[in-house]
Amino acid sequence: MSELSVNHLLGIKYINEKDIQLIFETADHFKEVINRPIKKVPSLRDITIANLFFENSTRTRLSFELAEKRLSADVVNFSAASSSVKKGETLIDTVNNILAMKVDMVVMRHPNPGAGVFLSKHIDASIVNAGDGAHEHPTQALLDSYSIREKLGDVAGKKVVIVGDILHSRVALSNIYALQLQGAEVMVCGPKTLIPKYIDSLGVKVETNLIKALEWCDVANMLRVQNERMEISYFPSTREYTQQYGVTKPLLDSLNKEIVIMHPGPINRGVEITSEVADSNQAIILDQVENGVAIRMAVIYLLASKIKQL
Repeated sequence: MSELSVNHLLGIKYINEKDIQLIFETADHFKEVINRPIKKVPSLRDITIANLFFENSTRTRLSFELAEKRLSADVVNFSAASSSVKKGETLIDTVNNILAMKVDMVVMRHPNPGAGVFLSKHIDASIVNAGDGAHEHPTQALLDSYSIREKLGDVAGKKVVIVGDILHSRVALSNIYALQLQGAEVMVCGPKTLIPKYIDSLGVKVETNLIKALEWCDVANMLRVQNERMEISYFPSTREYTQQYGVTKPLLDSLNKEIVIMHPGPINRGVEITSEVADSNQAIILDQVENGVAIRMAVIYLLASKIKQL
């Protein structure tokens, strides 16, 4: 059987196109598993996984936990809000204490960019990055690409626009890397103040006019405005942002083709998309959620296969 070229999933920029295809093929198998009456396989009965969340999360954390339990792994959940981190304990000490309990894999979300990379150099366990600051969120990008592949047959050659707060979004950066690796064309769209200055170096198109962006694309991935990462105001008001960058059903109906609408969640209904759009046939938002479990099962399974060889 093929194996991943890496021992950790720290970001899309550390893996290659072959890795992505292997993850997708493995996810195809697990998608069948989670749609069976008995949704569990004994693949990882001897593996212990710690979920370390130093930042709030609902969907990602639940998705990882469900994926781990579907694979029969032993799961330890750690929340920084109720831990010794509050007492000043360092990241390394926290993780080493958890590893002393014989944990094989760490799934970590952390507010600091590069936290997973830093940790991978200091500990032996396999690390999965569940989001590090505004840097990367690799499993979200993988499940997004997987959902496009499922809906449109292939990612190569597709035109994907990422709309919204590109500046603060780890989802945007990971998606750009993943889509380009698979041969898709990528555009970002949003207010100039929410598009990072380094965007030119990533080889993506930039568009500030939403209608032009939607007319160009096959898929629109709508991001929420990340107010919690903003120390200043990047646009005059939410109302004005919605008028310029919110997707409504009349706007979709005015296009000369049908496009696919995606959203990594949580959705701010009535801001970046209306409820009518979120609940329409063009949206594959709930498919993304289902695919998230299969993708995370695939990532954990493939990394655990490498642990077992050590």
